[in-house]
Amino acid sequence: MKIPGADLRRMFILGVLGVAASNFLYYFSIQRTNVATAIILQYTAPIWVLLYTIVRGIQKPSPQRIAAVVLALAGIALVIGVFGSRGFRLDLLGVFAALLAAFSFAFYNIGGHSILARYDRWIVLMYAICSASLFWLVVNPPWKVVAAHYSGEQWLFLFVFSVISVLVPFGLYFAGLEHLDPTKAIVVSCLEPVFSIAIAAVALGEVVRWSQSTGILLVLIAIVVVQLPDRSRAADIQCEPIE
Repeated sequence: MKIPGADLRRMFILGVLGVAASNFLYYFSIQRTNVATAIILQYTAPIWVLLYTIVRGIQKPSPQRIAAVVLALAGIALVIGVFGSRGFRLDLLGVFAALLAAFSFAFYNIGGHSILARYDRWIVLMYAICSASLFWLVVNPPWKVVAAHYSGEQWLFLFVFSVISVLVPFGLYFAGLEHLDPTKAIVVSCLEPVFSIAIAAVALGEVVRWSQSTGILLVLIAIVVVQLPDRSRAADIQCEPIE
């Protein structure tokens, strides 16, 4: 359980800016907009990961990657209603929160992968969640929670919700990051928007317009396209002379 101070600080930052921030900003965005808008904007994270790798010189820009970014931006515009027949009405704070959630999602994919290369996922998960908990204890002290006078049923719901929506998915996702690089892990997780929007439409009665459906499809296509093998690079490799 003892780890160097530098790595402990990295896990603390991962817990606050990754686990705590991504969850809070996502739920806040849902409160201000709806599930469809929040989840799709959050799942532009692979695009930000791609831009990060290009800026850092890890990858080079290509027509394929540029096309993916254009597709993603067009899809986002459709989802949030830029081209809606009723005019463009947008909760800027909700959309901004969803974009910050995307940055946070991208951050804990990149940061989590590097830490998981050196430590067991349960160690990383424990320190990350403890860090997030300590952060919320300062931001939202226990006496404020007690003053809310939650009922026994509400406490039970909060417990089940925290296990199902935080502990289990983060545990499974960190397990995936041990075997996949960050971008591939995000691609696999991109099934979440499809399920989230479908469940919201059935359980909450949220109406998904044709323009939003088209935007969802464009974003998912863009996320997959950025992960496809670079054809030009593959051609260069195949054309290498054989001695």
